[in-house]
Amino acid sequence: MQSINGKQLLVEEHGEGEGVIMVHGLGGTSNSWGPQANLLSRYFRVVRPDLEGSGLSPCNSQVSISSFAEDLLAIADHLGIDKAHWVGHSMGTIVCQHIAAKHPERAASLALMGPILEPPEGARKGLRDRASSAREKGMIPIADALYQGSLSVDTRTHQPAVAAFVRELVMRQDAEGYARTCEALAGAEAADLKAIRCPTLLVTGDEDGVAPPVAALKIARGIAGARVEVFHRCGHWTPLERAAEVNHALLNFYFRADA
Repeated sequence: MQSINGKQLLVEEHGEGEGVIMVHGLGGTSNSWGPQANLLSRYFRVVRPDLEGSGLSPCNSQVSISSFAEDLLAIADHLGIDKAHWVGHSMGTIVCQHIAAKHPERAASLALMGPILEPPEGARKGLRDRASSAREKGMIPIADALYQGSLSVDTRTHQPAVAAFVRELVMRQDAEGYARTCEALAGAEAADLKAIRCPTLLVTGDEDGVAPPVAALKIARGIAGARVEVFHRCGHWTPLERAAEVNHALLNFYFRADA
């Protein structure tokens, strides 16, 4: 655990070299990035925090996209990382976009998995309803619903261990911390994409109902030079459902000839 901004946050760190900071999404933890961290730590200094209210980081305040960004920059400062490669999943992609837009000097690149610009109005209401459900009924019904709705049929059928791990990640969240994170995502606003100047990669699945390919393409069109990759038979948990493909895409992105 690290003391950051007066909070106790779990921060995992492996490897040496340029900093790669990996930001999980709603219902995720640092372990959401296990397959990528194991590979990237051979070449980079990989940092994986549990955001406040998620995983092993307790929630002692009202969290927001802004507070997550402030905590992540404070973690980078604490570790002496002036400029990082930011990797985000789902809600984490919104946080990373805001960091890159507001603090371009801190962003060497962006890699966004299941990217979201901001929740549409219907999704905002759904997130607030989910927060109420977490407080009233606990995490098991939410974990079961996400197991069915956020993973591809192929993943549930042919990668049952991955599907079970996603259910475990969500089910073990602290209900109040998860509820506050739902409310933070419900209040999220889009970053200024035109202010993002670093190399950017967007990856999503063709069965991702949260961040469908058309939405990823819309984000990419707002960021100069951004690239999009779409994985076949993949739902919203891209880094886990298509771990090998994500690893390959990240290595190609970081070690491309024109970098």
